[in-house]
Amino acid sequence: MHEIIPEYASYPDILTIYQQSFQSNFTMPALSDYGGKTLSYGRLAQRIAKIHLFYEKAGIKPGDKIALMGRNSATWIVTFMATITYGAVIVPVLSEFNPSDACNIIEHSDARILFVNDSIWAKMDLELMPQLDCVISLESRKVIAERPERYAKPGSRRNSSATQIVKGLARNFRKRYPNGFSRDDIAYTPRPDDDTAIINYTSGTTGFSKGVMLSFRNIWGNVVFGMRSRLHYEGSRALSFLPLAHAYACAFDMLVPMATGTHVTILGKQPTPQILIPAMHKVKPSLVICVPLILEKIYRKMILPMISKPSIRWVLSVPMLDKAVYSRIRSKLIAAFGGAFEEVIVGGAPLNAEVETFLQRIHFPFTVGYGMTECCPLISYSPWRRFVPGSAGRTLRGLMKARILHEEGSELGEIMVKGVNVMKGYYKNPDATLAVLEDGWLHTGDMGTLGEPDDRTIFIRGRYKTMILTATGQNIYPEEIESKLNNMPYVNESLIIEREGHLLGLVFPDIEGASTDGIDENALKSLMEDNRRDLNKLVAPYERVESIELRSEPFEKTPKQSIKRYLYK
Repeated sequence: MHEIIPEYASYPDILTIYQQSFQSNFTMPALSDYGGKTLSYGRLAQRIAKIHLFYEKAGIKPGDKIALMGRNSATWIVTFMATITYGAVIVPVLSEFNPSDACNIIEHSDARILFVNDSIWAKMDLELMPQLDCVISLESRKVIAERPERYAKPGSRRNSSATQIVKGLARNFRKRYPNGFSRDDIAYTPRPDDDTAIINYTSGTTGFSKGVMLSFRNIWGNVVFGMRSRLHYEGSRALSFLPLAHAYACAFDMLVPMATGTHVTILGKQPTPQILIPAMHKVKPSLVICVPLILEKIYRKMILPMISKPSIRWVLSVPMLDKAVYSRIRSKLIAAFGGAFEEVIVGGAPLNAEVETFLQRIHFPFTVGYGMTECCPLISYSPWRRFVPGSAGRTLRGLMKARILHEEGSELGEIMVKGVNVMKGYYKNPDATLAVLEDGWLHTGDMGTLGEPDDRTIFIRGRYKTMILTATGQNIYPEEIESKLNNMPYVNESLIIEREGHLLGLVFPDIEGASTDGIDENALKSLMEDNRRDLNKLVAPYERVESIELRSEPFEKTPKQSIKRYLYK
């Protein structure tokens, strides 16, 4: 593996990286539940060893599948790390999935054990998952459902069960480590690079979930990039508030931090501003992993009303005075994120262009990365000081490369990527795998361009599947129009669709804001018509919106908060 990427030749395999990290950081803090207890790296390794012993006694072999479904917590991370360091395959399932979908995914994955929150399990049915041997509570760590016959040993008079194995775990652990558990007891057997480590089921907007097989090599590529780039480092701090079952947070709020000696605090709650900002102040993270929605909400709710005031607009038109206002806004934003971070990395979805331009103007330390579950997830990234506005960063040198599958007569085309981070394929779905992998090149489904030759900078225009082709042959990327519409008065979120050859804007309005300002339904419709006319001045003639329809309910979304577009075609 290392000979083709010499700049990473000094890094060992991924499980040795974790072994060395846990040993060297043995007494340092590793995991804290926000407002709760803290585990040191030594205590983390000890809990991992107990789960390894349970797997061994329960007959789990390397390569067997273990499902994990629950809210973010230290126990969630311990279970994940224990599974991959054992050589088994972890199947993280989003806690937001409805019970029926979750059961289907767990059964499809061939998982033998499920770790789950009690409240989630209460809505699930063991009979829908005949592959499962047992179910273990993430809260009590006790067996809450099982099939005892799976543990019966032929010829043995003594009945066995997962419950009995758990009950005897403390005694067996003392027998295994009679002198107590020490850093010298941490030893993880390296696995072949191409062995599957994670099966991550996508929840995309197509309504069809696929199990992405990610290898130990894929994890290694993301982790060594994070280490070499010093995204995290020994003694740094992280506040984890995005779902760890997603590849983005999994990599940069867990997999990289655990390899570097970072102290990760898990919020474990919905990251509303009322909860998130005090947590940021307390933890003071060294790096903030963020999704666009959070920055866009701050911009629309806090910044936009401020800079729209006539007095402030006048100040911003005066040279030198505008710098003082921007400096004050920048200071407030930095303080809101804890005040001690190197940068905010925005990923998971495109960042609104107007928000990005404003953040650039005030010199806020942010950057936009690009990735997908199929790349575990990272494809491109640039540190904020070298970030090119409007881009998604540069492909990872020595690990990933990109090319454009050009449309005829256009520099625009589908982005294809190849490299260490690209998945093995989709679990038990060879047809879907063949549809996206071609000689090692992955069809991303995103349309865009690359910078100058050898520059490696990626510019994304929109999703290939959402592109609207007009009767005159023009390509329309609805995300670009929505980005402009979402910044207009009383627009909460929007969707641009095609109907009978015309573009229609579906809008879920800011009902709370309109009510506060005394705007009734008829006035709101009139304001939306004004928005439509203003929008059409900002877009190309073939992108003009014919009409706007107001919705009384928010759009249905995936757990990643992407609108399920297929429901509104």
